[in-house]
Amino acid sequence: MDLKGLLLLALLVFEFSSLAYGNLVFPVEHKFKGRQRTLSAMKAHDDRRRARILSALDLSLGGNGRPSKTGLYYTKIQLGSPPMDYYVQVDTGSDILWVNCVQCKTCPQKSSLKIELILYDPKSSNTSHLVSCNDDFCTSTYNGPVNGCKPGMGCEFSVVYGDGSGTAGYFVRDYLTFDQVNGNLQTTPGNSNVIFGCGASHSGGLSSSDDDDALGGIIGFGQANSSVLSQLAAAGKAKRIFSHCLDTHRGGGIFAIGEVDEPKVKKSPLVANQAHYNLFLKDIEVDKDFLDLPTSIFDFGTGQRAIIDSGTTLAYLPSSVYEQLMSKVFSRQPGLETHTRNDHIICFDYDGNVDNGFPTVKFHFKESATLTVYPHDYLFEFDNEWCVGWLRTTSQSKDGREMTLLGDLVLSNRLFVYDLENMSIGWTDYNCSSSIKVKDRESVYKVSAHDISLACAVLIGRILSFIFLLVAMLA
Repeated sequence: MDLKGLLLLALLVFEFSSLAYGNLVFPVEHKFKGRQRTLSAMKAHDDRRRARILSALDLSLGGNGRPSKTGLYYTKIQLGSPPMDYYVQVDTGSDILWVNCVQCKTCPQKSSLKIELILYDPKSSNTSHLVSCNDDFCTSTYNGPVNGCKPGMGCEFSVVYGDGSGTAGYFVRDYLTFDQVNGNLQTTPGNSNVIFGCGASHSGGLSSSDDDDALGGIIGFGQANSSVLSQLAAAGKAKRIFSHCLDTHRGGGIFAIGEVDEPKVKKSPLVANQAHYNLFLKDIEVDKDFLDLPTSIFDFGTGQRAIIDSGTTLAYLPSSVYEQLMSKVFSRQPGLETHTRNDHIICFDYDGNVDNGFPTVKFHFKESATLTVYPHDYLFEFDNEWCVGWLRTTSQSKDGREMTLLGDLVLSNRLFVYDLENMSIGWTDYNCSSSIKVKDRESVYKVSAHDISLACAVLIGRILSFIFLLVAMLA
């Protein structure tokens, strides 16, 4: 048997030895780690992000995430055989994995994030296969037969974002490589066949050759069948449960597929049939006083909801709610002088402890789940002063209601568990630079947080920074 045959045999052995319902974990990295964030950069990122959310409602394909160059958290994955490294945005608001493809003439060639940008080449992988237009994945993605499908024709994808930019290409099937957990902090290699997009062309704001914060693609963890999460679940290799713990102190965190045993979380049900992760919002409490939530905005039957989106930086509230909240936030500091910077971000000088000088905000969701947001969460330091992370929303849902959108300013330093098996989201305050415990049917394993940038600097070329940890099942 030649070398290529041996390699294929080895890959097949790994494929069939991966047993059902494992837990998969990988580290994430914050793109602004160690760098001064500007208010305009954060605001611009969120503006583009909200444009993506609005455009997502009528797309036939689930790849609705804002392009990777605006993403805050990213990871390194390995695709193909031999496996190659690709840095991609981790996005809970989109549904497919796609990477920049070798045919792309407008894809970024370099990044200020000190990462290598590689274009995926299907011909360079021994296990790459074109997904045909009559493949079950393709017809399922497009909710029926593809118009004009002929033998040998590939399954194409095209995504247009709310700001007019877009990406297009075709789907391929290839190996995703990960580390398989077989004990506490012990792993063995493993892989799985997944279908992902090969981005061959960009348009609009994506059609630039270089970008300061460029990445090589996006990995979506949305609810659609096209997501990597759903594909792994359909193959019997994982449950439709994932978690993230975003660490603002170190710049990385944990992103896990599978059931988390510890820490425990309090869960609230998801709103059904939504393109994004919506929760039923019941009340907002500030200093033990409850805000007046207008029925026209928060009607329980149709519109009382808040979008949970770790890809958004700040937090956005309907105008009437925002005015009430800001009044409460500054009620303890009646003489405080404030000013606005970069499109209505309120900032001020303050020398005291913000947790003592400003109120805690509590979001109460269905089934008694409460998200407690402390002053050190929603206030952040910038240019030797404090700024407020609450902003007035300018986005509306499809029925014209102003949207409540909670971004990573209030989600970070907490473990969030997205349980799509039971249609709920749970959370708890947590040290995201520590470790979590994941479990299979019989065993519980400890997995520590990782830091991609440190690992690459010390062990470059010798480790898998995409620590995609599959907990092996006992037969």
